[in-house]
Amino acid sequence: MIRSSAITEHQRKMKKIAITTLGCKVNQYESAAFQTGFEAAGCVMVQAKEAADIIVINTCAVTAKAGTQSRQAVRQLMRRHPDAKIVITGCYVQMAAQELVKMVNKPVCIVGNGNKDRLVQAALCDTPCDLTMLMGRISQKKEICRLPVRHFGNRTRAGLRVQDGCHNFCTYCIVPYTRGPSRSLPLEEVLDQAAIFVSEGHREMVVTGIHVGQYGKDLQDGTDCVDLIRRLCLVHPDIRFRLSSIEPMEINDELLILMAGQKNFMPHLHIPLQSGDDTILARMNRGYTTKEFRETVALCRKRLPDAAIGIDVLVGFPGETDQHFANTRALLQELDCTYLHVFPYSQRPGTLAATFDQQIPQAVKEERVAYLRQLDAEKKGLFYQRYLGAARPVLVEYKRDPDGNLKGFTDNYIPVSFPGHRSLMNTITAVTLTTVSATQVSGRIAEDYHAG
Repeated sequence: MIRSSAITEHQRKMKKIAITTLGCKVNQYESAAFQTGFEAAGCVMVQAKEAADIIVINTCAVTAKAGTQSRQAVRQLMRRHPDAKIVITGCYVQMAAQELVKMVNKPVCIVGNGNKDRLVQAALCDTPCDLTMLMGRISQKKEICRLPVRHFGNRTRAGLRVQDGCHNFCTYCIVPYTRGPSRSLPLEEVLDQAAIFVSEGHREMVVTGIHVGQYGKDLQDGTDCVDLIRRLCLVHPDIRFRLSSIEPMEINDELLILMAGQKNFMPHLHIPLQSGDDTILARMNRGYTTKEFRETVALCRKRLPDAAIGIDVLVGFPGETDQHFANTRALLQELDCTYLHVFPYSQRPGTLAATFDQQIPQAVKEERVAYLRQLDAEKKGLFYQRYLGAARPVLVEYKRDPDGNLKGFTDNYIPVSFPGHRSLMNTITAVTLTTVSATQVSGRIAEDYHAG
């Protein structure tokens, strides 16, 4: 009897786990936390194409396309692994759990976003998974899930999740309904997680969340996003920190002065605009005007002349006329920004905008997206050319580019490839930018380089 029990325990520990992740940096962080939990239980991680005992699918629902991809991933992985235990989580689960139940043809375990800290335990439970649903009301969650991560994959850069949820309720966005209200990880726990990443060899961390600028508003100690980043930079002076995204009205002098003054706080801002027309911004419930956005970008450029400034744009919102789009196009042409992330609007059931009249034809949306993506390419080229002949610190990644060169990002987020020895991987190396083409920036190691 003792021997049989020991074998069962060994087999349990040696279970093979595959995790598939769709969507945002927060999902990527949470999947890394699942991996940490499975490995701590003695499980073996495998790729989704390999034989596995348990399949975890971390879904996304931010756009209609993401929802479709999530459904496709569930179907494909169930077909590929007919005997595996299937565990489905993420924003698509939170939005459409009943649809998933109807869609699947075998027992599954469904875990809502508010219970992701219970996913590993549910997955490893020895009882049959007839239909385990760990959902709960995400709108009533008061605390962020504790999801510690040991190692963020084989990457030089780790995502540091400090916040979850959003209560802005932009009319097009499903996220407040799938992620719940803003909830922050206490400062000391953030610092503990950062220390783990440092001990594991990560040289850069991206401070991330669903609405990072709201960090600390739900905490009792008065800590805010700027306080958090200041502490991280001071505690880990040899680690680069980057901010994932921040709303335009949450950018202020305090943040920009910190970024300008802390060498390890990377000069890189990603700012959602969504529309360059005030009428559309009001219909989106964005809470600012194009004048205010223009002033924000000008302040960023004044304080941080070398910073990369990325902008999110959502085109084809219901009621967006040719003139509205022309206003967006004119504003983006005017702004001194680095790159654009351009997305077509897609209806999300349950959001206010899904009920609006004047939905834009798909062909019109695609035409507008194509125009702005061309503008994105032009903006990138102009920004990259500013730094030809200049040396910038580059965090060298573990993987080479298709031509066999080392690659990485400069402090101000310019992707650069250059020849060099593998010993430079995961070091911060000065690289002189030498050429810019339509597809890449090339460089060479600066004569006075030093590996950090």
